[in-house]
Amino acid sequence: MRQRTYELWYALAAMIGIALVYVPVAVQGVPRASGVFGHGLGIIGFLLMLSTETLYSIRKRTRGKAIGRLSTWLQIHIFTGIIGPFLVLLHSSWKFNGLAGVLMLMTAVIVISGFIGRYIYTAVPRTVDGAEVALRDLEGQIAQIDARLQALGLAARSIPAAPPVGGVGAVLGRWLHRWRYRRQIGATLKTLAAADPTSARQLRRLLDERFRWQRQIDSLATARRLLAVWHTIHIPIGVALFTVAGIHIVETLYYATFIK
Repeated sequence: MRQRTYELWYALAAMIGIALVYVPVAVQGVPRASGVFGHGLGIIGFLLMLSTETLYSIRKRTRGKAIGRLSTWLQIHIFTGIIGPFLVLLHSSWKFNGLAGVLMLMTAVIVISGFIGRYIYTAVPRTVDGAEVALRDLEGQIAQIDARLQALGLAARSIPAAPPVGGVGAVLGRWLHRWRYRRQIGATLKTLAAADPTSARQLRRLLDERFRWQRQIDSLATARRLLAVWHTIHIPIGVALFTVAGIHIVETLYYATFIK
């Protein structure tokens, strides 16, 4: 199934590294957007944002033999989608008036939308390659866990039932539901841990896995619908963003070339 990803941590590390370069320069005076340093930030940031908008989409539509896993391209998409806007923010010289201000506002909206989309995306179970997992495969995972629970002497029917949650709440509030379920089974596990710590740890892991698979089954249809709705909102915002960015670039080149 899907492997753990670290693109958010990589993005955070990259932002810290960029800040370590930017701050010493800014101490001497905030770099002007029209200066060499400011222009460099803007160009690199825009190129990263452009790659965010295009490369992953191209990879999704590639048929036959493709370069790299789709899940890897998604991680790159998320990474560049964070670092690009961050560089554009530094390029702005912290001035948000006029068209540049509108552009930064739209950039902030698209980044926030991206985080929401990623959260919804992770609610849909996928393989390591990024393909969706079929419902029967999810049910098969639960059956395997039930068999392992029985091997530990715990029947599936004796497992504390997770509180029923459906609709949007099952997708957006899944971490809260998991926390509540862990509290619900905490007393049973605590009693078992006193007698057999090893079995208690194994049981907790199995119950966590079973809860996760069951929640994914319960929320699968809703997650797919939410993801479809998110796409219909996110993509037009991205198109509008790059339209405004194009106008901003043309405007900048015009004033830099013809009006001095």
